[in-house]
Amino acid sequence: MTAIWRKVGTAWSVLSPAGFPDEAALHGLVEEAPELLPLSGSPRLAIVGREVHLGSGYADLLAVESSGRLVVIEVKLAKSAEARRVVVAQVLTYAAYLRGIDRASLEHDLLGPYLSSHGLTSLSDAVKAQDQEGSFDAVAFDAGVKSCLSDGRFRLVLVLDSAPAELTQLVGYLESVGDLVIDLVTVAAYQVGEERLLVPQRVEPERIAEVEPAAAAKQASRATVAEGTKAFAEFVQTLSGPSRVEDERLLDWAIALEQEGVAHLASYHGAGTFATLLPYLMNEQVGLVTIDSYGNLMLWKTVFERRAPKAMGAVAQAMGPVELGAGRAVKKPSDELLEAVRAAYREAVNKSPAS
Repeated sequence: MTAIWRKVGTAWSVLSPAGFPDEAALHGLVEEAPELLPLSGSPRLAIVGREVHLGSGYADLLAVESSGRLVVIEVKLAKSAEARRVVVAQVLTYAAYLRGIDRASLEHDLLGPYLSSHGLTSLSDAVKAQDQEGSFDAVAFDAGVKSCLSDGRFRLVLVLDSAPAELTQLVGYLESVGDLVIDLVTVAAYQVGEERLLVPQRVEPERIAEVEPAAAAKQASRATVAEGTKAFAEFVQTLSGPSRVEDERLLDWAIALEQEGVAHLASYHGAGTFATLLPYLMNEQVGLVTIDSYGNLMLWKTVFERRAPKAMGAVAQAMGPVELGAGRAVKKPSDELLEAVRAAYREAVNKSPAS
């Protein structure tokens, strides 16, 4: 177990976890920021349902990966009696119910209210809303969803504040004898002054490293994400006309963000003839905006809501009639809008994901 040490004066002491006031607090944290979960294979999750009625029970959270694989998430506190064997039976029961279900019924009947409340209509919408690299492959995704529902090869995730030894042993056994992907994750919370720290860890009971689904692996082999601006800048040099001029302007703007210390830059070079500049937040692999090779500034509403809510008013005003949304594209953004987004990155630096 990871220990966090704190120095007060000349003495060092180990911090004790502050814990969570109730199960709902941990549940809400996972729903708000599923990227905090260190899952095998490092998939990106899009939450598509909460308290989903599956058979005789309700799954805490349902998510989907960019590969099309569905994810069933159960959240428990270790002090609960259900944190030992019952939680495993629950998550397996939910998976069994989902196997063979029709996608239309899943999206409309089971997930429809949640998707609608978040401005979404389908699983595809949920994944595209987080696709900052521009790598979403609709054909591969649809095939992945179909295969997942048909074969029942879901990802099962158990999230607790600490993992009882009995549960760890049981998860290890199920993985060793069955063709299952089960992630057992603990999230410890610490309070340091007014700051709350989270330490998520994946508990690995002699786990064999997971192999990504074939569709996702094939797609990944055709595209790359690299630190820095080199890949994006080199791609821009192959362009001509207004798109190149605008990309160079936005590239300079993004470099200034990095130099100021409010973002770190990465480049995504897709399998086709496009590239994306990724001005990531300092402690995350997502950004408030991305820049595509057509000279567009793409704004990501959910990230603004979570990391820079105070700046949203100024950003919306600078956008004029264009509404802030998931991956909303703004052609030739004004200096006013770029300055508003710069202020949002500054706000995000002083606002941790867990605050």
